[in-house]
Amino acid sequence: MRVIYALWLRQMKRYFRARSRIIGAIGQPLLFLLALGYGLGSVYKHAGQGNYITFLVPGVMAQTVLFSAVFFGINTIFDKQFGFLKETMVAPVSRFKIMLGGALGGATTSVLQGILVFLIALLVFGFRPHSWAMLPVVLVILSLLALALASFSTGVGAMVNDFQGFQAINQFLIFPLFFLSGSLYPLDTVPKAMRVVASFNPISYAVDALRATLLGQSHYGLLKDLLVLVVTAGVLITFGVYRFKRIEA
Repeated sequence: MRVIYALWLRQMKRYFRARSRIIGAIGQPLLFLLALGYGLGSVYKHAGQGNYITFLVPGVMAQTVLFSAVFFGINTIFDKQFGFLKETMVAPVSRFKIMLGGALGGATTSVLQGILVFLIALLVFGFRPHSWAMLPVVLVILSLLALALASFSTGVGAMVNDFQGFQAINQFLIFPLFFLSGSLYPLDTVPKAMRVVASFNPISYAVDALRATLLGQSHYGLLKDLLVLVVTAGVLITFGVYRFKRIEA
């Protein structure tokens, strides 16, 4: 456990020392809430759907975690290029612990950014959750999503050796996952083909789970959402461990 804690702490220190990273992480969520929330809010309200910013907050929280966690694997490439990973790998420690410690650190920073978006929504946009008692469940949802994506990203980082290749793979995946998840629109009103595609997207269940806990609205049902997230986390952690064990530092 000391190894996992040490590697987790390393990621936390790197995060809090980079203040520009913290500030930059909230730029895109704020843009979504301001531009889309106010730009499309009147259309959404006229359609009889209520307050669009309130509807948008859970999706933007999931988007923040997605974008942050999925790019965490770039740290693996940095560590390979600057020799830190080689020094870690020769230690008498299992690669599973090395991978898990880093992924937990990346997941924690991603969850913190998701929480930061939630606080901004509370203070700036007047967002209020459906039930304050459900906030611990929100934390569980964000943690499952972040750990799954950070593990996947670590696995991708273990497979490639250059930043351009890593970014190309992530860009190919990240935008379809986000835009086809129902983060920006209710799944009840989209064509059937889009609902079918969304049902195979794990991010859809994370967004739906956040809406169930924060807004009291759900398309799939909270129990199904949590089950899919747990299975997704298990599969992606396994993938991350598998690829990391075969890494060549």
